[in-house]
Amino acid sequence: MYCRFCGNNIAEDSKYCPYCGAPVYQEDFYPRPRRENGSGFGWGVLGFFIPIVGLILFLVWKNEMPVRAKSAGIGALIGVIVEIVFVFFFYSYLLLLVEMYYGSI
Repeated sequence: MYCRFCGNNIAEDSKYCPYCGAPVYQEDFYPRPRRENGSGFGWGVLGFFIPIVGLILFLVWKNEMPVRAKSAGIGALIGVIVEIVFVFFFYSYLLLLVEMYYGSI
């Protein structure tokens, strides 16, 4: 067998050319594709209902699977915002009930 790049004779079981260092097989020459990134709707829903999990998934996946990471992060962010708004309205309503029951505070 001969190297595609330098033309020197190399052993059949070689993965790289001992003379020029080039990979012998095409699959070694090109990098392997990344894992499927796919849609992240389900991860966004999970992040919405359990924001801490969404944040952790965002931090773990941000380089390897950016679409899923973004969905989980956005879901977590929206979940936290909704929780803050819910707590604000809950305490406002609670304060209104207390004021109605006891009169002016």
